[in-house]
Amino acid sequence: MLKEKVQVALNHQINSELYSWYLYLSMSAYFENENWSGFAKWMKVQAEEEYTHAMKFFDYVLQTGGKINLTQITAPKANWNSVLDVFQDTLSHEQEVTKSIYNIVELSAAEKDHATSIFLQWFVNEQVEEESTVEKILAKIKMGGDNKNALIFLDRELGMRASK
Repeated sequence: MLKEKVQVALNHQINSELYSWYLYLSMSAYFENENWSGFAKWMKVQAEEEYTHAMKFFDYVLQTGGKINLTQITAPKANWNSVLDVFQDTLSHEQEVTKSIYNIVELSAAEKDHATSIFLQWFVNEQVEEESTVEKILAKIKMGGDNKNALIFLDRELGMRASK
């Protein structure tokens, strides 16, 4: 059985992961409206991943005898100034998710909830990958500067991302 503090934190993380799903869908829609179909696809695949993460937390809470408490998902931002702006927001968001995961890791250790600590290690590793991937995309965007051809090339490259 989950301890109350851990259960509350995991339920909060479910909401955070669903917000991530919602945010990346919004980014995908923005890119579609701006005719960046490759960036839109990349964000849609990212959204699918975030939904999968939410369901991993959801299933874990139930598997460990906890209760699910779903709360309202905050409406995400819908407009950005540029491709760079979107990916800067993406990195900032992933860094916030990382902090949230780390906080639950610390809480589960303090509560001596070893099963949750082990469960969370997958997410710790996943966040390293998430941040690294977005940092590399940002570096490419910055290298291209104001060159639209560079963005078109990157749009095409990111559009090849397949769902996991």
